[in-house]
Amino acid sequence: MRIVGVGSAFPRHYYKQEVLVQTLKHFWRDRLPKPEALERLGERMTVEGRYLARPLDFYENLQTWGEANNAWIEVGLELGEQALCRALVSAGLQPRDLGAIIVTSVTGIAAPSLDARLINRMGLSPNIRRTPIFGLGCVAGAAGISRAADFVRGCPDQAAALLSVELCSLTLQRDDISKAHLISSLLFGDGAAAAIITGSSLELSGPEIIATKSIFYPDSEHVMGWNISEKGFHIVLSPDVPKVVLRHMGQDVDEFLGEQGLARSSIGSWIMHTGGPKVLKATATALGIEETDLQASWDCLRKVGNISSTSVLLVLEDVFRNRRPVPGTWSVLAAMGPGFCAELILLRW
Repeated sequence: MRIVGVGSAFPRHYYKQEVLVQTLKHFWRDRLPKPEALERLGERMTVEGRYLARPLDFYENLQTWGEANNAWIEVGLELGEQALCRALVSAGLQPRDLGAIIVTSVTGIAAPSLDARLINRMGLSPNIRRTPIFGLGCVAGAAGISRAADFVRGCPDQAAALLSVELCSLTLQRDDISKAHLISSLLFGDGAAAAIITGSSLELSGPEIIATKSIFYPDSEHVMGWNISEKGFHIVLSPDVPKVVLRHMGQDVDEFLGEQGLARSSIGSWIMHTGGPKVLKATATALGIEETDLQASWDCLRKVGNISSTSVLLVLEDVFRNRRPVPGTWSVLAAMGPGFCAELILLRW
């Protein structure tokens, strides 16, 4: 099983972080007791800018969840098609070569789901196996690769696609000025990414998927997720997230690698979800590595912010294109998300 192609796509609308901070200050106007706090929060995110699904004035006039979700479908299909096409080109495959497609998002809903609509747009096989995923949040980029690997393990002559589409800006809430929502409005951005995973009978190049592991932490639902009301998605984002990383990441990775006869010192490349500056620092501390060992994740965070499940695929794409390890190098790809949970993938280049 190998990851043989990765591709990404972004909306046309990109804004520097300082522009977004000023726009949000205007958006909330007199609701903010200390508007200057928003500027301090913006600086702490270490994000230079982010892509948005729509131009800034769209959010000022946004009234209903239905309007936001309609935009999610329209923009999501456009970006999803672009990202999937780029991943297929990267792999040297055609749309009809796919035997399965997994589509994940936690920022909108649709029935028929995005994967069904993409069959019509892209000419995918009418016999393709479809799995839409909602609710895994940030972890879904890694979990989706694992589920695609499960499929091609059983069908070694097949190719599967994971597509992540996250338009976090469309969850903006006018009446929510909680600290969690302020942070999310300054951290999360929009985009899409796709990865192509093939079975062992297809002789294509790319890092080999050696092992995967899913980990659930009981009684941790409060750490991350959404509260859903008639106005849409309201972020649940506990300040305990970095503590959870510190408590579990090192031990979980050690156990995972130990099952394969490896240790942390065996790993030459870390492909980690861009949870935010505190999460990335906690990850480095938990793993006993330098922050520079997570440079691809830091660069992704700086350029486009956290894009939920899409982010770890963007880091993977950067490694594919710009930081490709020498053959034989071991890599760990990992993400954490609502549940609270983690997904670990062991790769060999």
